[in-house]
Amino acid sequence: MSLKLPRIFLFLLGAILVLNLLQAHFTGLIFDEAYYWHYAKNLAWGYFDHPPMVALMVKVGSFFFDGELGVRFVSCLLSAGTFILLWLAIDNPVKKKYVPHFFALVFSMTLLNAYGFFTLPDTPLLFFTALFLLIYKRFLEKPSLVLSIFLGIVMAALMYSKYHAALVILFTLLSNLRLVVNKYAWLAVIIALLCYTPHFLWLYDHDFVSIKYHLFERPNAPYNFNKYTLGYFVNLIAIFGLTFPFVYYALIKSRSKDLFTKALLYLTYGVLIFFFISSFNRRVQTQWIIVVSIPMAIIVYNYMLENENIRKWLFRLGITNIVIILVLRVGLIYEPLFPVKYESHGNNEWMNMIGSMAGDSPVVFENSYRNAPMYAFYTGKTSFSLNNVFYRQNQYSIDNSEEAVQHKRVLYVSKYLGNNKEAFPLASGSVYSGIYIDDFESFRKLRCIVEDEKFRLDDTVHPVKVHNPYDRDIPLKKLKFAVAYLNGSKQFMELVPVELSPVERETNRLAPNDSTLFTFKLPKPKTTDTPKFFRIVISENNLRHGLNSKTIKLEE
Repeated sequence: MSLKLPRIFLFLLGAILVLNLLQAHFTGLIFDEAYYWHYAKNLAWGYFDHPPMVALMVKVGSFFFDGELGVRFVSCLLSAGTFILLWLAIDNPVKKKYVPHFFALVFSMTLLNAYGFFTLPDTPLLFFTALFLLIYKRFLEKPSLVLSIFLGIVMAALMYSKYHAALVILFTLLSNLRLVVNKYAWLAVIIALLCYTPHFLWLYDHDFVSIKYHLFERPNAPYNFNKYTLGYFVNLIAIFGLTFPFVYYALIKSRSKDLFTKALLYLTYGVLIFFFISSFNRRVQTQWIIVVSIPMAIIVYNYMLENENIRKWLFRLGITNIVIILVLRVGLIYEPLFPVKYESHGNNEWMNMIGSMAGDSPVVFENSYRNAPMYAFYTGKTSFSLNNVFYRQNQYSIDNSEEAVQHKRVLYVSKYLGNNKEAFPLASGSVYSGIYIDDFESFRKLRCIVEDEKFRLDDTVHPVKVHNPYDRDIPLKKLKFAVAYLNGSKQFMELVPVELSPVERETNRLAPNDSTLFTFKLPKPKTTDTPKFFRIVISENNLRHGLNSKTIKLEE
């Protein structure tokens, strides 16, 4: 395997890298990037939604550049590295004659192109998948101690990038079950687990909040064929654009010639089948299947090299794809060229407008882990997302950002202030309004812990512990309790007040860093006929009720 890259390869790669760096600098942040920038303000071994790799990327890039380029700098480098790794994984001796065809293929893949400058967890996932496959290829040729160590480290890096990386490792293993008796493979697994131990410990310390959210707490909608299963097939087209008929034709026609090709095919078909099955339960987001771009780039390019007619069509359609993508990329910067208003447009101006209204006061955004970090990024001022029963938990639910807004005059920004006489619009035609709160106080980290396993809508008395993690007393008179009823898709349906009776009658406060025992009966829902789940939720100081317990199933 030659590491020497053709001159034209270096030229095209350099041109793409410069293009991505310019794009990274001049394109406004999208909301997820701002959220991961918020992650990076406090490096940790884990975060609510994702493992920590994306935060580390932002942190490292911010050492070199300010602003958007700092957030995206490492992504641009990893994207260039991904192209190199893919090239090195291809052994066909005639590949050097068709370097432009290689770039026409990989640069025309829509999300592979976009993740060349956007900073999202999928960017390192793509890079480390390509690196994993390259090292695995070498491992198949000649296993060794050194390759085992590198393979283990890269598997850990994969898992530090995104939890979906487990599919990459699983389907590679299934393609070669003899690995279970290979001592070097076991060494790689042990190395990977050792490297991943800090994240396991973080999950344990945070009550496995990420796993619980993704597997059990995440709201969903009832099954809809058009949105779910048909939408999944639309995603299969979207990730390849105009080249999709020939890309999938090349995949179908490819056969396992060796263990490495078998791994590529198992990984591709495994991910596609896994998310096809998932589409009958939830909407599959396009980026969830993006990892197949890596094995398919190798499979399809190898097929192109052996089939002239396919090569011509993929090259022509790939170039057409690239032209369309480049026009859209200009539109990310210059809004009139983009067919719709995109989330990279106008955030700087709008956030600074809010900042001029807030002055030195922090801004509390109701139910928006998207707007809160975007405001902090573009203004440099303090913000917080106050999450309630109409929304979901996120990083603001578990980090320390709540403390920065306590007992201060804040500008409270929400979509739900229409009936408040003091509310004012935050921009012309804006759905968001604002009010000033002179002494803001929230207790979003209060937890209601129930241990009973069976709940029915009857008069049974259940115990509940309310845990106060704060270092101060919380008077019960500041709190209002309720039960939030959810449907079978765990979507909020109805809020019904509930009385919690303290077991110790003299209780009038929640002691700091302690749990207080109460009892309660499930109140009858007023408008929901057959709720399937519920939460116990708390309103403090007349704020909307929070997300204070896990989602609990109701028995029939």
